[in-house]
Amino acid sequence: MLNPMKNILVLGINYSPELTGIGKYTSGMVEHMVSEGISCTVVTAFPFYPQWHVQHPYKNRFFKKEVNGLLTVYRCPFYIPRKPSGVKRMIQDITFLFSSAIILLKLIFSKRFDTFITIAPPFHLGFAALLFRFFRNTRVVYHIQDLQIDLAKELQMIKSGKLLKWMFRLEKYILGKADHVSTISEGMINKVKQKHDIPVIHFPNWVDTQLFYPLPDKMMLKKKWGFRSDDHIVLYSGNIGEKQGLDNILYVAQRCHNIQFVICGTGAYKSRLLELSAIMGLQNVHFLPLQPIEEFNNFLNMADTHLILQKKNAADLVMPSKLTTILSVGGNIIATASEGTSLYRTIANHNLGLVIEPEDIDQLHKAVMQLSAIRNNWSPEARTFATSHLSGNTIINQYICSITS
Repeated sequence: MLNPMKNILVLGINYSPELTGIGKYTSGMVEHMVSEGISCTVVTAFPFYPQWHVQHPYKNRFFKKEVNGLLTVYRCPFYIPRKPSGVKRMIQDITFLFSSAIILLKLIFSKRFDTFITIAPPFHLGFAALLFRFFRNTRVVYHIQDLQIDLAKELQMIKSGKLLKWMFRLEKYILGKADHVSTISEGMINKVKQKHDIPVIHFPNWVDTQLFYPLPDKMMLKKKWGFRSDDHIVLYSGNIGEKQGLDNILYVAQRCHNIQFVICGTGAYKSRLLELSAIMGLQNVHFLPLQPIEEFNNFLNMADTHLILQKKNAADLVMPSKLTTILSVGGNIIATASEGTSLYRTIANHNLGLVIEPEDIDQLHKAVMQLSAIRNNWSPEARTFATSHLSGNTIINQYICSITS
């Protein structure tokens, strides 16, 4: 046992079996804690991301309890918008807050927890943790995966200045009252400290380097997904949303007829990309669904170049979760990040790939052509960095020690 914790309560809207984004890291953290003999109770939603509908075989109708040894998971019903927008996502978050409150009220009177970890976004779940502490004197840890309010402001998902000001005040209150605050990158730590001058724990995203690793034969893998063995494949895999700026993939593909571009995943912006691709008559852009976990290592290894894209105004408000798995398979990376951001420093300082300015089609085109000419099968530097710095066991164990000190 690494620490004195015996019972942990985790509150977050995203959880397993979601394969991308925040859910996979929350579930990975919990699974590791359970393996260390810590009893974990998770209050979460039904899996919906990034499809924006409840995944089979779950149904979003009633509360559901799942028990597996030291792990108990409560699923709470909530509103899921078909076409998410700023307002609709606020409604979604609020409905989850109220439905999860029913379970939390039950837990207040039924079990003693050493630590309450709440995962943001949604940012306001921190209030549920603080209220729980009022009754049961439980340590509150507020972990930030995305700076939700800043993103909503920068991407103009919420345009009301008064509403944003009110939300920032609420967020600052949570930051000041939590026993521990953590987030996933140095850039996000600096952003949080600008909001409130408090200590912030660095809890970066990690990867299972035994599950994701380089494979030698890309030719056979390409044929498996319907490509020619000599095709150069540029892959974007992950959430297809507003903050990524994925339109630029299509504009670059329009210039590179001999290169195959694969956009894998789902999300609120996918229909727009499909429509735009059809209008442009692109034959070298292929849209694929999320790949099953048992095939994902093969799928990532199939690509010659991996794209990590985000808009300029999303810099240091998020840290792309796809980075860790790409590094673990030794992928050749093209990332869009402004100089000085955490993503830029991580890739540039360790020679992990090419970094270009966000939303610059000419630079993206040049980088794609540069890597297609080199045709390296994989990046030893990326794999070495993953095994040396991104081991899940080490990172989570260090975090457990940090939040119990």
